[in-house]
Amino acid sequence: MGSGCTVLPMTQVRQDPRPPDQVTEHQLTELKALINRQVAASESQTADGVVSTAIDGVLVSSVTESTDAIAPTSGTIFAVIAQGGKRLAVGEQVYEYVAGQYLVASLDLPITGSHWYASQTEPALGFGLVLDPPSVASLLLEAAERGASTSRRRASSTGAPAGLGVADASFELLDAVIRMLRLLDRPDDRDVLAPLIKREILWWLIAGPVGETVRQIGLADSSLTNIGRSVRWITEHYNTSFRVDELARSSGMSTSAFHRAFQAVTGLSPIRFQKQIRLQRSRLMLMAGLEDVATVGYQVGYESASQFNREYRRQFGLPPARDAERLRTNAISPNALAHTTTA
Repeated sequence: MGSGCTVLPMTQVRQDPRPPDQVTEHQLTELKALINRQVAASESQTADGVVSTAIDGVLVSSVTESTDAIAPTSGTIFAVIAQGGKRLAVGEQVYEYVAGQYLVASLDLPITGSHWYASQTEPALGFGLVLDPPSVASLLLEAAERGASTSRRRASSTGAPAGLGVADASFELLDAVIRMLRLLDRPDDRDVLAPLIKREILWWLIAGPVGETVRQIGLADSSLTNIGRSVRWITEHYNTSFRVDELARSSGMSTSAFHRAFQAVTGLSPIRFQKQIRLQRSRLMLMAGLEDVATVGYQVGYESASQFNREYRRQFGLPPARDAERLRTNAISPNALAHTTTA
């Protein structure tokens, strides 16, 4: 399989997605069957088709419509697609992944996206694993003690890897995912074996083409962790003005170095990142229909109603009121909203 990450221009659309390598076809067949079985057996499913399993942090999903996905942030997760396809946009970058490929999100990033290849007869099926920084740190420490190399790729020139990446899954990675899902039918074994397979999955991710991003999740003093703290602050205080130089000082970086690292990790400048969070939050608030457009704009941090309307339309293609009406109409569909990046 190829090892490159996939970042596509906004205008590029791939038709008729197929597994990137036919040698994994038997794996994808079993993976689809395991996901379908868990979804069918579940008594609780979120609006976006996600099912929490008996193994902590392990999710499966089934989406039957090609719909827009709306989420304030991506979550910190590894997600692999068994069938179908998904497209995520962070700022001006678009990440697309299909059956046999996976996504890693190492920070909560403001995203929009869609399941662009999903139907009742061929739902988009996915597996997700929440990434846990202490688990990554523990694995890196053990690897260092045993002399195993975890630096498989060089970081970018800014010293900060991207916070989100897409790549082809290896045979070994898919094999570990399949064995994890098999454990769901073996309750006597899963408490012992699930933590071991989680570590194996983490190892294959670290060894893969977006491994530097995963690796830095576990490094407390990494550039990714420093930027992550700023990302969390902006996300939690999205309606509050801030100075970039103050965030830079809190990260122990110069303003110029902080700006370059933030752009490398998130694909956005700090100010544009906050704007994305504000617009995503306002869209969810408008869909709920609890406040009028002007009030929502003020609550998310806009002092000018005209600026809010202008930036909202530029981002989502429609004025706030019309977009909210469309979203509320589409909310009849169980897949109208997406809360995680799980395929």
